[in-house]
Amino acid sequence: MTSRIDAIALDRADPLASFRDEFLVTDPAVIYLDGNSLGMTPARTVTRIHEVVTGEWASGLIGSWDRWLDMPQRVGDRLAPLIGAAPGEVVVHDSTTVNLYQLVHAALALRTDRTVIAIDAGEFPTDRYVVQGIADATGRTVRDGFVELGDVAVVVRSVVDYRTAAVVDVAAETARARAAGALVVWDLAHAAGVLAVDLGAAGAELAVGCSYKFLNGGPGAPGWSYVAAALQPHLRQPIWGWFAHVDQFAMGPTFAPRPDIGRLLLGTPSILALTAADEGIALSARAGILEISAKADALTAFALRLCDELGLATSTPRDPARRGGHVAVVHDDARTLVPALAARCVITDFREPDVIRIGCSPLTTRFTDVYDGLVLIAQLAADSSSSPADAGTDPAQR
Repeated sequence: MTSRIDAIALDRADPLASFRDEFLVTDPAVIYLDGNSLGMTPARTVTRIHEVVTGEWASGLIGSWDRWLDMPQRVGDRLAPLIGAAPGEVVVHDSTTVNLYQLVHAALALRTDRTVIAIDAGEFPTDRYVVQGIADATGRTVRDGFVELGDVAVVVRSVVDYRTAAVVDVAAETARARAAGALVVWDLAHAAGVLAVDLGAAGAELAVGCSYKFLNGGPGAPGWSYVAAALQPHLRQPIWGWFAHVDQFAMGPTFAPRPDIGRLLLGTPSILALTAADEGIALSARAGILEISAKADALTAFALRLCDELGLATSTPRDPARRGGHVAVVHDDARTLVPALAARCVITDFREPDVIRIGCSPLTTRFTDVYDGLVLIAQLAADSSSSPADAGTDPAQR
């Protein structure tokens, strides 16, 4: 059986262990296993936001726009190597939902002879809602699944399943869609900053993602969009804003989009939110995505081994090449176990219908965190199963 001593030894040998010191830990008793939903706070973020507020904003006033105007592209260029993109192919701007709406519309405009959008029925809700809304507004049809792509205009898929952490083969599925004449919009919300994704090598042309999970950009941090350089001049997105105009300050009567990734921009960006995202992304860039991905593999493999030893069921793939940065523990009482864990300072999250997600965020999660968290889950699960059948159960679930 794996012991806590084994976990301590793994932490001591961890080459990324020192990065945890880069984050604010206000309560050492808390075991945080939810960095796959909201990353922890980099200490440098607090300092940098203070600098921007008191210096660039308070002192520089409107003159600071000289250095703020191209910030979405500069932060995008910092993010680009973490997802296998080239400079000028990523822009950090609005929410992932808005960005997805833009790219799906833009992709449809490139496939006017087709009327089907393909998405899995179990996909993350915002992706399904955006697709259904676009279909309803434009007379398209939504198809569940990706078996038949011969008449599909656009495919919307997550690289990592938000429940199980199963990873899609981006290169193979992009090639299959392209051969069928469809465009793919990839969602990297649970992949960016934890997996060594290479969009360029995979032939991906369109992608979106967020910066508040593994990239530690803070709550509500802006999302990002990726468009392969060759596709950018042909992309016509549906929301026309002045930041996307080829001559922004001409204030002309008609819209003329920029020829580059800047054509995805909308209105005035949130500089404070971009600042926070930039610091989180910079920290991941400094650690290195290959090193981060290697630790994610090690953490999740350790978690799966503990699940086996503790008798906990999991739906997360065993193959590290097909596994993201979290582990799904499946239990009938997951809904009640998650708040019970939180009451004991172990923070996880619940996903319908029966999943406890164990987030393994490589820059902040320790092997001892994973060990302590899973041991407590096993203890609480055992207590739950030994209780009367309806004790502590949500009445609606009986």
